Amino acid sequence: MPVNRDKTHLWKADTAKSVDLFNTWFMASAPKAFRETRITAIKDVESTLTATSDFSAITPQILRDRPGVLPTLRMACCPPLAVDRLIGLANAKKNLVGNMEKGKLPPRMPEAEVTVNLNRMIAIVDQLLDRDIFPWLAGKNTPTTEVRHRAATIVADRLCNAVANPIIRNAQEQRQLAMIEKFLIAKRYRKKQHSAGLPLTDMESGTFSFRMILLVGEAPRPVRIPIDAVIQPHKLRQSRLPILVEAKSAGDFTNTNKRQKEEATKAHQLRAKFGNDVEFILFLCGYFDAGYLGYEAAELIDWVWEHRVEDLGQFGI
Repeated sequence: MPVNRDKTHLWKADTAKSVDLFNTWFMASAPKAFRETRITAIKDVESTLTATSDFSAITPQILRDRPGVLPTLRMACCPPLAVDRLIGLANAKKNLVGNMEKGKLPPRMPEAEVTVNLNRMIAIVDQLLDRDIFPWLAGKNTPTTEVRHRAATIVADRLCNAVANPIIRNAQEQRQLAMIEKFLIAKRYRKKQHSAGLPLTDMESGTFSFRMILLVGEAPRPVRIPIDAVIQPHKLRQSRLPILVEAKSAGDFTNTNKRQKEEATKAHQLRAKFGNDVEFILFLCGYFDAGYLGYEAAELIDWVWEHRVEDLGQFGI
């Protein structure tokens, strides 16, 4: 029976909790330089929200007074806009946009030309604003402090994505696996490496292993699939196959939606190798929205949220 993939009424609340959990971990554990950059970015985004009445009043005068807000506006769109994409969509002057990205206006551009270009950019931004992040725009409401801060954090993450360090992702994965291990040890499981030369169905009951490599596909070019956690329940499943877990964390919605097909591809390869009884689940923390969850659910992939790790028990663990 599905555990979370059929609970669509819980997805929105779980996503919010997952975002908050990731943000709490990130602020406490990220390297100093990245953390300081992100904190500054959040403040800048919140300042932009205040200046624009929470994006309900983006005007040419605001962009004249604060040209450096343009990167924030680009990242507030769905999808986030690269500089060249904004220039193309708005038919804006490259010189103007380039200067605004540096926090200034070109000194020699006629004011009337500046105004025309700013209005074009505002029209594009207003059309593409990510209203899933800014839900108050639809109802023309004033967001709460918590909702505004969460929206600012999401946009700030997009702004900082270019300086993301693999060390952060590795640290988050280590933390996720440590949480899974703590849960399993409490359930009397033993950590034991399964021999690569033995069939997966021979894995000893009540054991688990991390970072196992499984071979799928046909010889002479089999595909090596890394599995973050492999858990053989105390009570063997009818197929005798262990449960395969992929630890996933994400610091922004854009990245997860770009990569949502990766898990589906892996699931297809595993089913082709081991049959449809293989249980491949995701262990999620961070920015996984309804678009991502719906895609995985359609591929019959279930998941456990890190903030509700006890759901692992519903898979027979």
